[in-house]
Amino acid sequence: MKRDVDMRTTKYLLILLIVLVPVGSSFAPEEPHEKSYTEIVVKGNNDFAFEVYSKLADRQEGNMFLSPYSISTALAMTYAGARGRTETQMADVLHFPTTVSAKPPSGSTGDQKQFHSTFGTIVKALNARGNKGAYELTVANALWGQKGYGFLREFLELIEASYGGKLNEVDFRSAVESARQRINAWVEKKTKGKIKDLIVKGLLSRMTRLVLTNAIYFKGNWASQFQEEETRNAPFTLLDGEKIDAPMMNQTGEFKYMETEDFQGLELPYIDEELSMIIFLPKKFDGLGELEKTLTCENLSEWMAKLRKQKVIVSIPKFKMTSEFELAEVLMSMGMTDAFSGSADFSGMNGKRDLFISLVIHKAYVDVNEEGTEAAAATAVIINVTAVRPEPTPVFRADHPFVFVIRDNQSGSILFIGRVMNPKA
Repeated sequence: MKRDVDMRTTKYLLILLIVLVPVGSSFAPEEPHEKSYTEIVVKGNNDFAFEVYSKLADRQEGNMFLSPYSISTALAMTYAGARGRTETQMADVLHFPTTVSAKPPSGSTGDQKQFHSTFGTIVKALNARGNKGAYELTVANALWGQKGYGFLREFLELIEASYGGKLNEVDFRSAVESARQRINAWVEKKTKGKIKDLIVKGLLSRMTRLVLTNAIYFKGNWASQFQEEETRNAPFTLLDGEKIDAPMMNQTGEFKYMETEDFQGLELPYIDEELSMIIFLPKKFDGLGELEKTLTCENLSEWMAKLRKQKVIVSIPKFKMTSEFELAEVLMSMGMTDAFSGSADFSGMNGKRDLFISLVIHKAYVDVNEEGTEAAAATAVIINVTAVRPEPTPVFRADHPFVFVIRDNQSGSILFIGRVMNPKA
């Protein structure tokens, strides 16, 4: 597949950058149809979350943390400019709904207008929740476009109305380094310094025409905090059976808990219980691979329904990690091929078919400690123009590899997903 920028025809580069940190979202009461459509959008995002996690888990070893919600948001803004087969492929891979009652916008195969309005409602709800003060939560979007370039007014208005992403003019043609530094500074500011240098030198060029950015920052304390004096080093068994010493946080309290023959599940809510971390722990120290194969939206719903509040003895490691991914090949392997080639059709952005995605870069950070969780993530999509409760008190001791999600309890949205293979790595 032709992805070089050294093509004979004139090409431009479109970069989509998104930054995210664990957050929760809430919704105002809706009419039955609107709520149903919101649930469709949320389920689609969650389906994509598990699929992209599975692809990445198969490709790399060790700790991993990402925000599929960030990736979905970045690509949703890109999707607003997609048309024809490019739009269809993106909707299929990202699980965006395409058949609804409202009239689709001109040239679009699906109902993008309703989709972006609904997605935007989720974003606005996150900000509304974050303003309450129980925890830190901010969501921001922005467009960084080549000054004087002819972006369609309809595209810019849709992004601003739905995502609050206003156009900031920069000069990629003659001041690409200045543009890169300006965008990176925005990312760093919106993530409270946790995501730095998302776009490294060489990713932007004189061919770049647009960078779409989304930043979300979340910092929340546990509803039931761990006491530092109860944290002590204890053995953590790695996948190969080797044992290392890791700082394990300990407490006994009332938590939602479930277990099957193969794994345990524990929900640790943050203050106000609007947002939770759910940890799934295999019963075998080397059972993570088998558990990961069962991660689906349907199974998560089934497991969440089995959680029951009860007294649990909890021991989990402190951990901190940063993960970075280039997602173009993963997305292409999932079926989103045209968007990364000369066949791409992003004419909804500029009225031409000269843009294509060259890179999708994602970077995420998480810090889990006695007080709570702080996390951030960033995704850069570079589009080139081409062309049952047990009777003794259950013990949840996460002393071997496990997977976790950070989930909004009102909408059911999966905001972050990760695995801990080695808490000291």
